[in-house]
Amino acid sequence: MENIALEELKAHLMATDETFRALCEKHASYDQKVAALEAKHAPTPEDELEEVRLKKKKLHLKDQIMEILHKAQTAQPV
Repeated sequence: MENIALEELKAHLMATDETFRALCEKHASYDQKVAALEAKHAPTPEDELEEVRLKKKKLHLKDQIMEILHKAQTAQPV
């Protein structure tokens, strides 16, 4: 039940909050880039460094996204 409310909140924020939407889009972009790097059969050392860098950026974005979600949840009347 709580997951449904969270998904609804995410959908609402995607539609109404430009910052939230931009963070989510950037996170998805990094996710695609990481997946492409992970799919390489013989990644170079540069590829491996880029993968680590992108994963750190993704995690930072996820933290920001979760902070916005938490603030929105606590601001909603129960």
